[in-house]
Amino acid sequence: MIGARIITGALLGGAITAVVLFLPTPVAAAVLGALWIVGAWEWAGLARLAGGARLVYAAACGLCMLVLFLVVDARTALAVLGIALMGWILAFAAVLRYPREFAMGTVAVAGFVALVPSWLLLARLHGLEPLGHELAMTLLAIVWAADVGAYTFGRAFGRIKLAPAVSPGKTWEGVGGGVAAATAAAWVAAIAIGLPVGALVAIGIATALVSVVGDLAVSVFKRNVGLKDTGTLLPGHGGVMDRIDSLTAAVPTFVLGLMLAGIAR
Repeated sequence: MIGARIITGALLGGAITAVVLFLPTPVAAAVLGALWIVGAWEWAGLARLAGGARLVYAAACGLCMLVLFLVVDARTALAVLGIALMGWILAFAAVLRYPREFAMGTVAVAGFVALVPSWLLLARLHGLEPLGHELAMTLLAIVWAADVGAYTFGRAFGRIKLAPAVSPGKTWEGVGGGVAAATAAAWVAAIAIGLPVGALVAIGIATALVSVVGDLAVSVFKRNVGLKDTGTLLPGHGGVMDRIDSLTAAVPTFVLGLMLAGIAR
C-alpha cells in the first residue's frame, strides 16, 4: 500500500508539475479542470447521486467552471474568493460540530462551493504576470509538502489525535510536521522566485493549516455516507477528491494571503 502510494504520488505530482510550469494557462487550466470534474463526479457520490444524476452534477460543475473562466473579471473573482472563504468557514464549523448528519442537498451544494471557486482561483493565479506559473507551483508545493510532512510525522511520532471522530489517523504531531514541511517549501520557493521570505512563509503556514480543514471537511462528508475514500482511481490514495480535498481549501487561503501581502491583485 505504501509503495503504491509513493509511486502514484510521484507520477501524478510529476505530471502536474510539468503542466503547471510549462504549459500556457488555458491548457493548464483545462488539465486541472479535468481533475476537478472527476472530483465532482466523486463528490456526487458523497451526495448519494447515481447514474445520470451523477453525470449531470459533474457536467454542471464543469460548465460553471468554463463559463466563469471565460467571463470572470477582477471584481467577480473577488466575489468568488469571498464565497470560497465563507464556505470553508462553514466547513470548519461542520468539522467542529461532528457527528451530525447532513442533508444530501447540503452536501451537493458544498461540492460546488469547494470545487468551482478553487479551480477558478488556481487558474487565474496561474495566469498572473510575470510569476503566475511559479506562484501556482509554490501553492502546490506547499500543499504537497504539508501532506507528506503530516503523513510522515504522523506515522513516526503521532500520539495525540487531531479529530478522532472525523479522521482517526490524523494527529497533532502530524499537523506540526506538515506545517514545518510547508514552511520549508515556502522558504525555498520565496528564495527561488525572488519574493519576500517572511511574507511567503507566513502565507505558507496559513495555507498549510487551512488545508487540514479541507481534508477534515471531506472526511466528514465521507463518514456521512459511510465511505472510507471518495473513489478508487488512484492506487494507494483512493479517489481524485482524496488528493485535492486539502488543495480546494488551500487555494483561496493562498490567494488571499498574496493579496494581503501585495504580491498579487
